[in-house]
Amino acid sequence: MRPLLPRRGLLAAPLILPAAALAQGEWPSRPVRIVVPYPPGGGLDVLCRAMADRLSVVWRQPVTVDNRPGGATIPGTDQVAKAAPDGHTLLMTSDSSITSNPHLGARLPHDPMRDLVPVSYLLDVHQMVLVHPSVGARDMAGLVAAAKAAPGRLNYGSYGPGSQPNLLFDGLRAREGTQIQAVTYRGVGPAVLATVQGEVQMTLSGIASSRDALADGRIVALAVGRPTRFPQLPDVPTLDEAGYGELDPRTWFGLFAPAGTPAALLSRIQRDAAAALDEPLIRDRHLTANGYTVHAATPEASLAMVAADFEAKRRLVRLAGVRAE
Repeated sequence: MRPLLPRRGLLAAPLILPAAALAQGEWPSRPVRIVVPYPPGGGLDVLCRAMADRLSVVWRQPVTVDNRPGGATIPGTDQVAKAAPDGHTLLMTSDSSITSNPHLGARLPHDPMRDLVPVSYLLDVHQMVLVHPSVGARDMAGLVAAAKAAPGRLNYGSYGPGSQPNLLFDGLRAREGTQIQAVTYRGVGPAVLATVQGEVQMTLSGIASSRDALADGRIVALAVGRPTRFPQLPDVPTLDEAGYGELDPRTWFGLFAPAGTPAALLSRIQRDAAAALDEPLIRDRHLTANGYTVHAATPEASLAMVAADFEAKRRLVRLAGVRAE
């Protein structure tokens, strides 16, 4: 039986592991597993695999990516939350697992703010409001007007309760009285494809999943969740410029470990992950090209960001009235 541990969490100080122990190469002593609670092939998964290839060289141990999709990321996240805090099992996930799920009313088998600790807030994935050209809207005001002119007749592609489209479009309903219905798909890629094909009229996505369709006009970007405009899309305003900054469902990727993982080990993993993201092959192919803002933040800075986003998501989930299915 696993021995009882003291209460662990983001607000508790991690255990201290002497730096000499790390210097002597005692970690990793076996393969490292990074759990990704999403299907293979998505942006987070592809980036994780590129990082894992680099880290396996640095750590001189195999670094495997273990996809555990489904269940709103809860089962995969739970595996890491209950793993030994020794650095050999890590979680790479999005904000949904950490700062959205706790507010959706589902009974979680873990508390992500207590049972996990951030290794690094890796990057922001800036979501765009995308619509099919048939909607006729060219900005957020036009979208609201189109939705009010056809109540209940427009649909948006969601990827589950608490997903970014769910938070934004249901927040729009609460604020503006629009009636845009959710249609759920198995991820951002299928939701974008459904929008391109006119099966639904709108969704949210980053540049990585929508670049080609934007370029040839099969979908239109109305706004972007970003502090400043995309250099690649200078004519697309930010949500804040459009007057909807409070509905921005900020999306980020982060690396996490079981709570109780030694502080020195968290710092080492963070430094190695940051160096991997700065490798030209990874930076140019997976980061710059996809419009991500890279942070690769320290565990301490990541802790502060996660705590702030937890409260921001609480407000947005409450405004949107989103509940788990």
